[in-house]
Amino acid sequence: MYNNAAKYSQMIKTEALRLGFMACGIAKADFLEEEAPRLENWLKNNNHGEMAYMENHFDKRLDPRLLVEGSKSVISLTLNYFTQDKQVDVNAPKISKYAYGTDYHTVIKEKLQELMAFINDNIGEVGGRCFVDSAPVMDKVWAQKSGLGWRGKNSNLISKNTGSFFFLAELIIDLDLAYDTPFAADHCGSCTRCMDACPTNAIMAPYVVDGSKCISYLTIELKNEIPTEFKGKLENWMFGCDICQDVCPWNRFATPHQEPAFTPAHELLNLNKNELIDMTDEVFKQVFKGSAVKRTKFTGLKRNIDFLHQIE
Repeated sequence: MYNNAAKYSQMIKTEALRLGFMACGIAKADFLEEEAPRLENWLKNNNHGEMAYMENHFDKRLDPRLLVEGSKSVISLTLNYFTQDKQVDVNAPKISKYAYGTDYHTVIKEKLQELMAFINDNIGEVGGRCFVDSAPVMDKVWAQKSGLGWRGKNSNLISKNTGSFFFLAELIIDLDLAYDTPFAADHCGSCTRCMDACPTNAIMAPYVVDGSKCISYLTIELKNEIPTEFKGKLENWMFGCDICQDVCPWNRFATPHQEPAFTPAHELLNLNKNELIDMTDEVFKQVFKGSAVKRTKFTGLKRNIDFLHQIE
């Protein structure tokens, strides 16, 4: 059986790379014993803000076997989204790099479904589910367990080879595979650049992020008004934030992605400050069609831009 497991694992990894994923690692589906108290404390301290969904399915979040019946393996995948493209107007409200192109949920789900079809066609009928940031799966934990990198002080997964500008996704399946060695080393050392650079002090301690202070949370997840305490602290971000990644020394190894779907529309990059401030719902729908930015809806993005504009 082990020989088959090793052979199947190699087949899956080769196909994952062919589909455009940057890396693939595999871990045994099991209870995340070390994570249980960490997650409990994080929730108890209300570090999830209004993201009430983080409190749901606590048991499933810690044990994939409760999420996918009979599951034996968690296949973790990374997909590069780094780009050197930038918004033309340096004074325009900013969008996180990951949202420049087509919504990553759509792009990755298609690739995962192709990988699942490959497994069924070449290995046999295998049960499982695809996950892209939309279910109670602790993706950074599983990626580290499958050897893809370590969790940095900003809580993002970091790879020595490619930095941290990548998406995480999983296939959880009911097939025994050969498991990778967890990534045990921490290569952040004494560096605190991400902590020092965060304008809202969201990285409250090394490896602990107060989600309710994170600019990405404030501009995307938060549905109510942005608290006035953050006036003048959002550094002109209207959707997401890249600050803690931009300053991370490991991202000097990031290379531009090769995914056509993530190529930004010129229309988006060319929007100037005044066009964004005066943007209408019609323009929003046209410019951000198929983009992750649509998650905020027009009213959410307008709220963010107005909040930035008020401080002038």
